[in-house]
Amino acid sequence: MVDLTYQDGAVTAKLYGEIDHHIAPSLRGEIDACCESRRPARLILDYGAVSFMDSSGIGLVMGRYRMITLLGGRLEVVNIPPSLKKIFTLSGLEGLGVIK
Repeated sequence: MVDLTYQDGAVTAKLYGEIDHHIAPSLRGEIDACCESRRPARLILDYGAVSFMDSSGIGLVMGRYRMITLLGGRLEVVNIPPSLKKIFTLSGLEGLGVIK
């Protein structure tokens, strides 16, 4: 599940629950549609309420990074729970400079 808000030129996508290959496509669709219509300067992915994530969660970040960059914006990933921090570290996403 995702709650999308737009404020001060930023779209915040607050993600909830589990992110796996069944859920990720609908999340992508909702986030992309909002960003394409709003053209935000920043896209913030808030992982604070995510309880589980497989590689689809990393793919969600990578794809949104590409999409928002093409739209001229930047991506921030925030509130990563300790249980998911290792997945983010091993994926190499820290090298993109998006994790805040």
